[in-house]
Order: sequence, then C-alpha cells, then structure tokens
Amino acid sequence: MDEYRIEHDSLGDVRVPADALWGAQTERSRQNFKIGQERMPMAVVRALVVLKKACASVNGRMGKLNAETAALISQACDAILAGGYEAHFPLVVWQTGSGTQSNMNANEVIAHLSARLDPEAKVHPNDHVNRSQSSNDTFPTAMHIAAVTELHERLFPSLEALIATLRRLEEENWDQIKIGRTHLQDAVPLRFGQELSGWRVMLERAAAMLQESSAGLRELAIGGTAVGTGLNAPEGFGEAVAQELSALTGHYFNSAPNKFHALTSQDALVYAHGALKALAANLMKIANDVRWMASGPNCGLGEISIPENEPGSSIMPGKVNPTQCEALTMAAVQVMGNDAAIGIAASQGNFELNVYQPVVIYNFLQSTRLLADAMASFNANCAAGIRANSARMEEHLRNSVMLVTALTPSIGYDKAAKVAQKAQKEKTTLKEACLSLGYLSAEEYDRIVDPAKMV
Repeated sequence: MDEYRIEHDSLGDVRVPADALWGAQTERSRQNFKIGQERMPMAVVRALVVLKKACASVNGRMGKLNAETAALISQACDAILAGGYEAHFPLVVWQTGSGTQSNMNANEVIAHLSARLDPEAKVHPNDHVNRSQSSNDTFPTAMHIAAVTELHERLFPSLEALIATLRRLEEENWDQIKIGRTHLQDAVPLRFGQELSGWRVMLERAAAMLQESSAGLRELAIGGTAVGTGLNAPEGFGEAVAQELSALTGHYFNSAPNKFHALTSQDALVYAHGALKALAANLMKIANDVRWMASGPNCGLGEISIPENEPGSSIMPGKVNPTQCEALTMAAVQVMGNDAAIGIAASQGNFELNVYQPVVIYNFLQSTRLLADAMASFNANCAAGIRANSARMEEHLRNSVMLVTALTPSIGYDKAAKVAQKAQKEKTTLKEACLSLGYLSAEEYDRIVDPAKMV
C-alpha cells in the first residue's frame, strides 16, 4: 500500500506521496488534470528554478529575505539544476492557463528540498520562495528564459553545423555545371555550387531572423507581479532580477519596460516562432530538393547520391529511401502546425493576463527541439555525405533544350523557339536543329552555346 503524508493549503488537507518533494497545490493539480501525456517541459522547469534562485538572491540583497533563507533557497535550486529531481515535477501542460500550478510546483519542491538540506529551516513556498513574485510574472518570465536558452544552446549549434556543411559542399562542387529547373521543368544551366549557395543563404537568413527575434524574448515580465503594477515587489526588483539572470545563464536579459504588456501578450513568442516557421519552410524546401535530385537510382534524376543508412522496404530487396529527408520534412510540418496553435493561443486570454501560456511554450519548445534534432540528424546522416553524380549531371545538361536560351541574343526569341521545338519534336540535338534551319554555322553555334559561359 502506498504511503502518504498530509500537506495543506488554503483549501484544506491533501494526501501527498510520502517520498514526493512537492506539496498540496502540486498534488491537487496532479489529481485534477489527468489530461494527455504531455508533461511541462523540463526546459521550463529549469527556467523557473533558475528564476527562483535569482529572485532569492535579489530578495536577500534588498532585505526581503534573511541571508540564511536566501542562501538555502539558492542551494536547493542548485541541487535541482544539477539534475536528479526531474520526477518531482510531474505536472502536465494541460493545467491552469497561467502556469500557476507549475510555479507552485517549483516553489514547493524548492521549499521541501530546503527542509531536507536544513531540517531546522522554515522555508515556505509562498512566503519565501515566491517572495516578491506572482505566477503571473514568473511563468511568462520562465517561458522567455527557456525560449532563449533552447534557441541559443540547442538550435543554433545544429543550424550553424548544417550551414558549414553546405558551405563545404558549395566549395567542393563549384566547378560542376548542371541543368537548372523551374516549375519542375528544364531551365538554363547553373553551377551545382551556386545551387548549394542558395540553400546555404536560406539557412543563414533564417538564423539572422531568429537572432533578431530573440530581442523580444530577452524582455522579462518579472517585477510585474499579479497584474503588472508590481504590488508586493520592491522597487527595482525586475531590473535586478534580470541582471542576476543574465549572470546566471550567460544570456542577456532585461526588464520589460511595460509590465502590463509583458503579462497580457505573447507577441514575442509568436514573432520568434514565425522565424522558426521560416526556418522550417526553408528546411522543407532543401530536403525536398535533395530527395528529388537523389531520386532513382536508375529511373529518377539521380544527380546526387546520399548515404544509404538502412533498408527501405520490407518487400523490395535492395531498396534504399531518402529517410533523413522524410524525417526533416515531417518535423517541418509539425512546426508549421505548432505555429498555428501558438498564434491562436496568443490571441486569447482576457484583460490583464494571457491564459494559454503552457500550450504556447510547449509548442515553441517542441518546435525548437524538433528542428535542432532534425537538422543535426539530417546533417550527420545525409547532407555531409552528398556527392555529385557528374556523369548524370552532364547527361542532363547535354539533353536539355533550354540551352537554346543562349541563342536568343543572336537569332531572336522566335527563331530560338523554333530551334527548341524542332529539336524536341524530332528528338535531335539543338545544334542539329539550328544548322538544319540555317540560322547559324557550326562554328557560330559552338561559340555561342557553351554552358560554362552561361553560369
């Protein structure tokens, strides 16, 4: 039989598992919201804990906590951040829309852990750990801390590594000329390195957009307390906590200049996720290009080869599929769906508070992790091993009637079109068609139609 202890809150007594570090409010949430399997992301939990550490330090300096209590809270936070306490944060995403129960989960665990560290201490989850704070300013602050941390520590390294791979491939394949395609139809030639440079710049622009959008995420709601007025928080608390968080995390944060905006709006996360969606769109385009160009091996384009990582069919022996491309595009689709959810959630809530915050940050962090992991996997297991099939590229180049575009300045658009149509209809070469029509000599044709001059 399970063992319990009795905890109490303002509504009365609650039975809590004996070995749990959480208290009554966490247990009420655990029992009342048995919805789904999506737990509050640990990135949010860690953000809440580092915020509590910063608040304890500032409260201690401002005389709102005695030095011993502030130090004990800080020590408990350090223990949680070091790992091993994840099981004590059991709450699901589908809870109160303000994140109050996750804020109290952090408060209660820190208070109980403080008691374990010093049995003589009397650390209260509300009076001490939550001092000068409200869930209404701590949870949106934690959302921004988590978003900045995950973007810069998880997503950007994967993105930069993929950019570096594309830059290497671009340099290695600069001299390889291939046929271009628009509308999935033959177009004029270009260098394979030029095509790769387009992919690279797509990712570099997405990185720049994400960097720029991070500015709004660095503004923190802390100091606004319940409705933005700062009730029960000392003057300058928000600014001091932002400085402390910058030192603790290594990421710059500042106090939001208007706390009423910071509590009621999620526009910074909407904006930043828009940049994530732009990255997802670019990654989908790149992955689709790769699998088109690698299609075959005998009956597709076959212009590049990609690593063969696993068998592709349970019935067709020897089949190998572009699975990394498929995984990356599925992740991109999920991010696009998350963007819709975030936008709708950010438009909700009434008056002084948005009450869709857990679903906003859950989707934001899922998008960040999915793209980071999918890019790392695609880079290691596909992009890094891309090789040009020079013979196939040259075959397609020779067979394309769109080389006729080079003739236009010399013989005019209408005559060039007749050359292309004749070659296509009679299944002959452009040169043969042009000579047959008497538009140019062989020497003139060879001088004008040179793919190397067309790129």
